[in-house]
Amino acid sequence: MSTFLYKISNKAFRKPWYFIVSWLAIVGLVATLLGINGIHISNEMKIEGTESQRVLDQLSNELPIASGGQGSVVFKASDDQRLDTPERGAAIGKIISEVYHLDYVVNTAELASGANDLNAMMMQNANPDDLPPYGIMIVDGMPLPGVLLSADGTIALFQFQFTDELTAIPQDVKDTIIETVTALEKEEEISVLPSESLLSLEIGIGSGEVIGLIVAAIVLLMTLGSVVAAGLPLLTALLGIAIGVGGAFSISSFIEMTNVSAILGLMIGLAVGIDYCLFIVNRQRRLIFDQGLSAQEAASRATGTAGSAVFFAGLTVIIALCGMLVMGISFLSTMALVAAATVLVNMLLVLTLLPALLGLVGEKICSPKARNKNQLKAANATRIGFSDRWVRGVVKFRWLVIVVVIVILGIAATPILKMDMGIPGAATANLDTAARQSYDAISEGFGEGFNGPLILVAELEDSSSKLTIEHLMGLVMELQSQDNVSQVSPLGINENGNLAIFSLIPDTGPTDIETKELVQQLRELDLQTGGGVTLGVTGFTAVNIDMSVKLGNVFPIYIGIIVILSLIILMLVFRSIVVPIKATLGFLLSILATFGITTAVFQWGWLNDVFGFDTGGPLLSFMPIVTTGILYGLAMDYQVFLVSSMRESYVHGHKGKESIVHGYNQASRVVLGAAVIMVSVFAGFIFTDDIMIKQIGFALTIGIFIDTFLVRMTLVPAVMAIFGEKAWWLPKWLDRILPNLDVEGDKLIAKLDKPNEILRKDQES
Repeated sequence: MSTFLYKISNKAFRKPWYFIVSWLAIVGLVATLLGINGIHISNEMKIEGTESQRVLDQLSNELPIASGGQGSVVFKASDDQRLDTPERGAAIGKIISEVYHLDYVVNTAELASGANDLNAMMMQNANPDDLPPYGIMIVDGMPLPGVLLSADGTIALFQFQFTDELTAIPQDVKDTIIETVTALEKEEEISVLPSESLLSLEIGIGSGEVIGLIVAAIVLLMTLGSVVAAGLPLLTALLGIAIGVGGAFSISSFIEMTNVSAILGLMIGLAVGIDYCLFIVNRQRRLIFDQGLSAQEAASRATGTAGSAVFFAGLTVIIALCGMLVMGISFLSTMALVAAATVLVNMLLVLTLLPALLGLVGEKICSPKARNKNQLKAANATRIGFSDRWVRGVVKFRWLVIVVVIVILGIAATPILKMDMGIPGAATANLDTAARQSYDAISEGFGEGFNGPLILVAELEDSSSKLTIEHLMGLVMELQSQDNVSQVSPLGINENGNLAIFSLIPDTGPTDIETKELVQQLRELDLQTGGGVTLGVTGFTAVNIDMSVKLGNVFPIYIGIIVILSLIILMLVFRSIVVPIKATLGFLLSILATFGITTAVFQWGWLNDVFGFDTGGPLLSFMPIVTTGILYGLAMDYQVFLVSSMRESYVHGHKGKESIVHGYNQASRVVLGAAVIMVSVFAGFIFTDDIMIKQIGFALTIGIFIDTFLVRMTLVPAVMAIFGEKAWWLPKWLDRILPNLDVEGDKLIAKLDKPNEILRKDQES
């Protein structure tokens, strides 16, 4: 591997424009496809095989008009005035009629076949004390279809249904609905609050990400000491993002793409693209300074040695991400493939385009100022730096260090015992957003349950029979008697008459534990109403609940896959038993502490003002899986770069604890710089408005911080010091079986001892 990468780098350095033009052609192809196909993103996240998805699929076959997505608009009168005055009522009625005549919107009358008669009968027979405080909005003696009015008349809720799933509804249709209803704000001084499902999806890029890039640029400049050297990693990473994420967008019209998938690719692409370039450019400059090599030879050797570590580190990240595919969850698979493809593109850019760019720069990669500074540093080589003092202190007090780190991470992990998973939505949006204001207005006027109605499907086991009005009324009364149920309303019956759908409003909100318990209770309910009726539960709330449950069930499986992969890959890279076990256990400590701190911040609301959100809520259900895959890959990056340096020192004559100290000093600075860059890039996403991106960004930021500074740069050298040379022990039989990957480039260095052998053969070819 090292020899092959050396040859590729040498060619790229000597003939840079071949490689540069090739990559620019790929960028042009991606831009062309993007221009032709456009960008299509959604927030639909469904999981095949769940009960709620099964019921939705059944509805799409039996009653297609009822299987579409739902939208709602809240009308709120100013100064506590009533909405059902003749003037305001007429204005609202006119707007409602216009919405019902838009494409993709279902008229309530078309859906409620037989339901109106049943609702009227129930109203007549109901005890007045049992009726809800709200009711259907009446204008000129006629009910407004789909509109409820609060008890005090100040809030009206307009609920409607689309003909298709929300992801299939063009955004311009939703924008037209919003434009139509918001006309009331000017005409009648009525506040109009569209639901979250109507608002346009935006890719959450803002000033935070720009600040993160600026910090990364500063760290690169401080680490590499040259504007030219610092600019190359940024340029390469941005090009990788353009190809990786742009390529994903270019096919988003054929593959369902969530905005989270794109942001995830952007996060990981920026981070690894900058880091991998940093490792190679730093190695090249060290070879120039320390061994007096030419820029060409130093670039080739750096790619052959540090490039091998980059290759295996990148491969580790890709394998960790692709491990999500075994779960069979489509939207997670898309996320994983987008992120993995972006990592692959960045890795190939670093190993091919970066040497070409270094060829254009030539000897300017090290400025005269940097060369003079290095000579002064060499003259004062006896001076002990911070990294040397730190690692010697860690080695000396290794047992104390191990205990302290484990205790700190253990305490940080304790909130994980109370972790609640779900899909953050309007309930946890910031108070100044339209989605949150709509949610709060609905809760105020009608109760929190109206923000997350459940859709129930009642079907006769005997398909030849038909549901009667009395039968349906019995079902409604039985469902209404269940705990935590506010209201049950029939919505429609299929053409065969053997399947009916109902809307059930819980007393509690869509993310409350009581609502989850209600869904489970309804699915286990043994209906007493005669006729052999089976009951299915679906709707947005039920879909999210099922998604969280399934993701929670597959998470331990994914962790198991990660652990096994970690042991195998690290055993191949380091040819050791102790190092893989130690690295994997350290990662488990990191990930548990990460989830614990994330729970305390986003669920319990600790430091919410600092991180820019108003209300705590459930953690994103797929966040643990996504962040585990990314953090594992990045943690192993630092493990490879740091410990391979220790192994290189051991192989080249430094024995015992001295190999740990020497290897640490050689790699710690660049690992520290890479970690600060990662933290800066990920932290930029914490301050986006999207709560899902915010949670993922925070988890990755705190995870990298913990794993780098507490585990890799503190716990690892302490544990290595306990084992000493035994850390590199490998049974002879296993040593014979395992292939020698030559990550440290020993074979390459041995060949280079023969004058220009590789270069001569390469030039002859």
